[in-house]
Amino acid sequence: MSIVVGYLPTVEGRTALEAATAEAEKRGTRLVVVTVHRTSASDGDERLAEERALDAVRQDLAKRGVPHEVRLVGRTGDVADDLLAAAENTGAELIVIGLRRRSPVGKLILGANAQRILLDAPCPVLAVKPARE
Repeated sequence: MSIVVGYLPTVEGRTALEAATAEAEKRGTRLVVVTVHRTSASDGDERLAEERALDAVRQDLAKRGVPHEVRLVGRTGDVADDLLAAAENTGAELIVIGLRRRSPVGKLILGANAQRILLDAPCPVLAVKPARE
């Protein structure tokens, strides 16, 4: 069993990671962090910043004693498919995703990836959003 979280180094991604980590700690289960390389290999400085952010995630999870795995997927892949596959492959008991705040018009349409995950997930999905500033 595991908890799968979609992570990007954004406020929404950090919020999802924190919620997923808390659930993993509470349930005593492994955390699978699925993240996308948003920069290409030619974007050296940005790629290095991404790697440092992921190293910080790994270190924080290790310090907290949370068994974990970080899965990197390519930027040309389908994020929803990658999260759903990770949930299937690990027997996930929960998927955690972060949601962006949307304008009144944007609220009519949930993000395509979030909608697919919510509808196609093999387990419950926890959708979290950052606190208002």
